[in-house]
Amino acid sequence: MSDDAEVRIDTVGPEDAGEILTVRRAAFVVEAQLYNDPHIPALTQTLEELEQDMASDAVVTLGAWIGPRLVGTIRVGIEGTKATIGRLAVVPDLQNKGIGAQLVFAVLGYLPEDTSEVWAFTGQNSKHNIALYNKAGYDHQFDQVSGDLTYAYLRKILETGAIVDDRPEA
Repeated sequence: MSDDAEVRIDTVGPEDAGEILTVRRAAFVVEAQLYNDPHIPALTQTLEELEQDMASDAVVTLGAWIGPRLVGTIRVGIEGTKATIGRLAVVPDLQNKGIGAQLVFAVLGYLPEDTSEVWAFTGQNSKHNIALYNKAGYDHQFDQVSGDLTYAYLRKILETGAIVDDRPEA
């Protein structure tokens, strides 16, 4: 990514599901290799399942573009005053360039006003992802085993009724 490449972040819909599935699968291959498990949920979800998920009123999916290319995506489930981030994915050739961080911070602007906490989960051994969430103000709360994987759950408390943009100064 060149320094002058501008990343645009906005919501995406079920019509973008095929492209999102492609980005997620490319990104999550690295996670699958880390865990020696090609059956992680982001790699086994079908297009139909993704379309159904994206059509839900309780889900917000954001995409990051550079020009016409979708380069990243993030999913947020909304349940009452709680939001849960999952499926953060950036295309392999642009990972570690700040796009994932931009998506994590952008989520805050798409949450309902009464959201009081945001949870994120990632694989327990995904140290880079955990560090990304920590830098964004998420605190590690607990680990949970699901099948052969252990997930780390992190939480960020928000001021009720006010979405806080606490990105560090550049």
